[in-house]
Amino acid sequence: MQTAYARYKLNLHWHKVVLSALVISLALMSQTFAQQRVKENLIDYDEQWIHYGFLMSLHNSKYKIETAEIFTTPQMDSLHSIVPGNLGGFKLGFVVNMFVFQYLDFRILPTVGFYEYDLTFRRTDGTILRELKDATMMEMPLLLKYKSVRRGNLAMYLVGGINPSWEAAGKGDEVDTRQKLELKNFNLAFDIGAGFDIYYPLFKFSPEVRYSYGLRNMLSDKVNDFSVNLSRLVTHNIAFFITFEGGPNYLKRRRKRELTP
Repeated sequence: MQTAYARYKLNLHWHKVVLSALVISLALMSQTFAQQRVKENLIDYDEQWIHYGFLMSLHNSKYKIETAEIFTTPQMDSLHSIVPGNLGGFKLGFVVNMFVFQYLDFRILPTVGFYEYDLTFRRTDGTILRELKDATMMEMPLLLKYKSVRRGNLAMYLVGGINPSWEAAGKGDEVDTRQKLELKNFNLAFDIGAGFDIYYPLFKFSPEVRYSYGLRNMLSDKVNDFSVNLSRLVTHNIAFFITFEGGPNYLKRRRKRELTP
């Protein structure tokens, strides 16, 4: 019950959390601008062929649906509409960044995402049936990162690529699927986003906004009362990320180069 209550509170206040994160990011950026004339940090950091980090994210997710032909027939005249909801969640993961050339990197981001989706079935007699789905997804975004010219301790960038994901399901998830909307366990999405790299003496901090558009129809081949009116269902997700890259290992390598005659 504690976990469900925490997720409920997150769904109510996720807008405030994202706004607070944006304000903090802007404050950090303004601080970086003020320090740019004093010192340029991590001068050759992006020239490493590989470096690592970690990420955290808050997101908002929903289904995008297309109704089947049967939805408009007299057989289904008791169903008024099917409405997808917007629900919040969060992600945690790691960053593996590989240098390609001066303005382009390749990034692998193994991530665990905690999602909630829902569909509300509204009937003509005023009754409402809500189908809520919790999903824990193992994601592996494969992204290209195109960077701008660095200005002091700040650079902008764009990212884009594919995001395959698998649902971490247990045996209990397969019990009595007739009583819930059954979906496929594998998804594939296209991700695109933009952000800032802010360079500090010991690490690089990057706030980023990323949009994810599902490419795969997630409806299962098994038809039940929840899916009979649907012909296509894909996922949409918009997320605010913060990533941290760098650390003591970089400083050790730099000191070693400086001491090498």
